[in-house]
Amino acid sequence: MSTTSPEGQAWVYLDIVRALEQIGDLQALRGMLPMLQELLERDVPSITRLLANQDVRAANPLLHSLKGCMPIFCAPALCEHLAQVELMSKSGGSVEVGEAFAALSPKLQHLQQEVAQYLAQPLEAA
Repeated sequence: MSTTSPEGQAWVYLDIVRALEQIGDLQALRGMLPMLQELLERDVPSITRLLANQDVRAANPLLHSLKGCMPIFCAPALCEHLAQVELMSKSGGSVEVGEAFAALSPKLQHLQQEVAQYLAQPLEAA
């Protein structure tokens, strides 16, 4: 967990300290977070649909793309969970991958909410 939200609760999946260590600038971070939010908004539902249709092959590139950007912004445990699901999608069966993503998806949705909450804060509070 990293910095706190406006209500004083710790972020669960969004790791602002880690992101600032890698990006180096708060304004740059706030400029990059909308890209993560857009990626989550677009790809999580797409992956869910693809896996519901047992199309693991089409879901893999989307999982790979998410896996590539998450280490910049997210808690290591979430990154590891996503990496496990992405690896599984390379050779696992559709039921296995679907179940694994079903366990991961609520965490990604929570991350998306945290990003939105963070971006809604005034720059001085962030």
